[in-house]
Amino acid sequence: MSVDAVCRIVVTYPFGKSFSLPREDDSIGWETTGVNLAGFLLLLLTAVCMAVANVLMKTGIAQAGGFAPKISAALSLLRQPAFVGGFLLTGMAALMWFRILSTQKLSTCYPLFVSLTYSLITIGAFYFLHEKISTQKLVGLVIIIAGITTVARG
Repeated sequence: MSVDAVCRIVVTYPFGKSFSLPREDDSIGWETTGVNLAGFLLLLLTAVCMAVANVLMKTGIAQAGGFAPKISAALSLLRQPAFVGGFLLTGMAALMWFRILSTQKLSTCYPLFVSLTYSLITIGAFYFLHEKISTQKLVGLVIIIAGITTVARG
């Protein structure tokens, strides 16, 4: 199964119809500085997958009693469904990211991806892992979201 097919399946499921992402060089002499809608939706889905994957892996590591660079610790992680699920979700997100790289501008997509992922992981850690969010971190998240909006508009 090709990366394009995996991305098409992933994008088809939540939206009910299939579409392919246009390549950035398909324009007619116009340079695209922003991210098109299909690219942004796939980027958002990829960031959500990475955030969920990180929360799952953190949960799996905690359930395994921590991690040390030992074979026994790695084998212990492989027996934790949360860790394995997070690991597999990271792989799926990587395939979606490869599709984004092939269709969108890296200088726009990477900052969006990193900031979206950071924001979503912070929110996920707060809700699911009961981590505290300081006022300083909350202000930083608001600034990041403002930056995401600015970058996405090109």
